[in-house]
Amino acid sequence: MVRKSIRLCGQEIDQPGHICAFFSSRQEEYDTLIPYIRDGLDSGEDVLNVLDASRLTDHRERLAAAGLTPDDPRLLLASSEETYLAGGRFDMGRTISFVTNHLADAAAHGRCIRTAGWMDWVHREAPGTERVMEYESRMNILVPTFDRTFMCVYDLTKLSGAMMADVMATHPYVILKGQIRQNSFYVPPEVYLRELMSPLKAGRATQATT
Repeated sequence: MVRKSIRLCGQEIDQPGHICAFFSSRQEEYDTLIPYIRDGLDSGEDVLNVLDASRLTDHRERLAAAGLTPDDPRLLLASSEETYLAGGRFDMGRTISFVTNHLADAAAHGRCIRTAGWMDWVHREAPGTERVMEYESRMNILVPTFDRTFMCVYDLTKLSGAMMADVMATHPYVILKGQIRQNSFYVPPEVYLRELMSPLKAGRATQATT
């Protein structure tokens, strides 16, 4: 199955790939996400949702209230604790493998898959979380390979200015105030990762000479 486009924020968007979505309230969040999830299911796609375990019951209730079936086998629900933070820490390689395995399995069965990952877990500052923006950048490398839509959901009220800048730099599309736009602040992964790694390399070189 080849997905030509998706419907998001009232617009038909051609293959948008990796999206950061900023919301200030639960209502605003679900006003956008329910249609995104429904569009995926109606199009015959699998839809993977990952969010904190404490929110799963509320999430299921919101889906059901919108006329969706939380137990639909194509609607894959997982917790942050068993994915992003398995073992009590963020392991970038493990998380990329988790996503890649779902993408590869869907592709092997001729299906598309779209994701929505709620990023609230970042604020717990678990070990390994310092690599989350490297992870976000590397997700863009998967887009040409699998041609899928990844949405990262951020609570606007919890973001610092510095983190907001990094989130914007690692997503080619942004949803803000219910509108989706191409992101002029996006930095391609080959550039972002080189700039991210340069200070780390410089630091290691300094340590080696002291």
